[in-house]
Amino acid sequence: MRVLIIGAGGLGCPAALALKGQHALTLADPDVVELSNLHRQILYGRDDLGKPKAVVAAERVGATPLQLRVTADNAPDLFRRQDVVIDATDGGQTKLALSDAAVHTGVPLVYGGVLREHGQAMVIRPGGPCLRCLFAEAVEGPSCAQAGILGTVAGVVGTRQAELALAPQDGLHVFDGKRLHWRTVAVRRAKDCPVCPASVDITKEVCPMTYV
Repeated sequence: MRVLIIGAGGLGCPAALALKGQHALTLADPDVVELSNLHRQILYGRDDLGKPKAVVAAERVGATPLQLRVTADNAPDLFRRQDVVIDATDGGQTKLALSDAAVHTGVPLVYGGVLREHGQAMVIRPGGPCLRCLFAEAVEGPSCAQAGILGTVAGVVGTRQAELALAPQDGLHVFDGKRLHWRTVAVRRAKDCPVCPASVDITKEVCPMTYV
């Protein structure tokens, strides 16, 4: 199975480790390793500071690196080369753009997000709800530096994303890092969703991308 992980950070690192050696992996990330990353981005050490994340992470898990910024313009072509895509990015606009690409191409996407001690994940696939069914518009929360991220929670959610990529399950999977508890919330397609089931031209919007 061909798996693309977009974002080699706090979510992408544990997802890649969970899939290491089992599947044809591609890791996309344009950034370099920074000191502030190390507590949650478990594929890197101090010797990697300043090096491209995609290259270093790919070497550690035997993947193909893509040192590029994924945008609404190039996402459809990247999706069509894969069997499943894992969204390990940070940023509401970016996540909606990737969800749109999944609907547009029919390639399943495993969404994931973390804020402080909470996390969530959901599979977006043909016939099911997309991210816009949950959030009609992007809601930009505080950055990782502003809000703080528990590295262990990112690890749990990233690993769950890898699991969902292999064995998709319906619903929004919500993790409470204080109680160490997962629960699943039923999600239905929104009648007024602007994207599904109708196709949408997503190439008109280029979304900047940041990574957990």
